[in-house]
Amino acid sequence: MTKPNTLSLDRITFNPNVMGGKPCIRGMRVTVGMIVGLVASGHQAEEIIGIYPYLEAEDIRQSLAYAAWRVEEVEIPLVENEMAVK
Repeated sequence: MTKPNTLSLDRITFNPNVMGGKPCIRGMRVTVGMIVGLVASGHQAEEIIGIYPYLEAEDIRQSLAYAAWRVEEVEIPLVENEMAVK
């Protein structure tokens, strides 16, 4: 079992040939966004697994963890170096 503060995202995969490179669950055509949307609309993990029996509770947990991590990530725009332009 992982430590509570350790973020394990080994089930989240990226492949440009699957769902346009969006984050997916274990290489399947199930996106993190789809899982997050289902949870946000009120579906429980058990319901989601009932609809998609090839998913596991850990897939749903990691989808939510990935989404939470991604929202907190800060992108800093690159600033053009004035000296390089001159």
